[in-house]
Amino acid sequence: MQRTQAEAIRPRGIQFTLFTVVTACVLGAGVWHTYVAQSELDEVKIEAQKVTDNLYMLTGAGGNMGVSLGEDGVFLIDDQYGPLSDRIKAAIKELGGEAPAFLLNTHYHGDHMGGNAAFDATTPILAHDNVRARLVSGHQPFGDELKPAPPAALPDLTYSDTINLHFNGEKVEVVHYPSGHTDGDSVIFFTGSDVVHMGDDMFAGMFPFVDLGAGGSVQGAAANIEAILQRVGPETKIIPGHGPLSSKADLESYLVMLKKTTAMVQERMDAGQSLEQIKEAGLPAEWDAWGASFIKTDRWLETIHTSLTAAS
Repeated sequence: MQRTQAEAIRPRGIQFTLFTVVTACVLGAGVWHTYVAQSELDEVKIEAQKVTDNLYMLTGAGGNMGVSLGEDGVFLIDDQYGPLSDRIKAAIKELGGEAPAFLLNTHYHGDHMGGNAAFDATTPILAHDNVRARLVSGHQPFGDELKPAPPAALPDLTYSDTINLHFNGEKVEVVHYPSGHTDGDSVIFFTGSDVVHMGDDMFAGMFPFVDLGAGGSVQGAAANIEAILQRVGPETKIIPGHGPLSSKADLESYLVMLKKTTAMVQERMDAGQSLEQIKEAGLPAEWDAWGASFIKTDRWLETIHTSLTAAS
């Protein structure tokens, strides 16, 4: 990408530090895929939780959003579902913000980028290279029919490793962690505020959905959390992809769950147990609450088994 192209799409007051090649495409943003019926979204309210003086976590339906507000404008992380976009805009306006200067999609799933189209066409959308590639190809989780994203839904800026934004008075590091939830996950470090947005690399207090069909793996997820913990301090505030605002202790508990449950499944596989036998045995009661949400215990055990089998 030529520097002049970057300047043409860069909102005033923002500096880039590029560690890898960033590609730019003159595209808008659009609704790609919806996992929730319209009727289920009608009563959803967008709630804002203050994280720091200028950072907020927004919740509604789908992945947790992050909002940075300041002199450079609004930096929005994820945008949930298209039908919620007006409510998301209203929530940002109530916080004192306007149209986002940047919108970042932490990965390709529709509950994190389904509302792209509703935001101003001049708002650049940032994501990892693999997010754009999967949207172009039409790859979808759960084996659904391939539905390539319309051009308006594609990221304008993509990166392969790390990209830094100097925004609202702090350096914001966007880092790719491979082979975790998917192969295109971004984790965002607000280095001045000591806040991390994990995307779906963290499901707080619940078993995660690991998209094995999109390059994710349980082993990779654990390795990524170990690496991220090296950058997290005792006072760091963590916005997970799903679940409540969290701490380093919560992220450590999440890693313990990943390691212990994976070790249990590996031990049973080594003993010659089938997947059905592993499911029948289940997990100790200490993990019951983790299986009370979207991913139930049986499905989590199957995810681990499939991930371990693929690696063997």
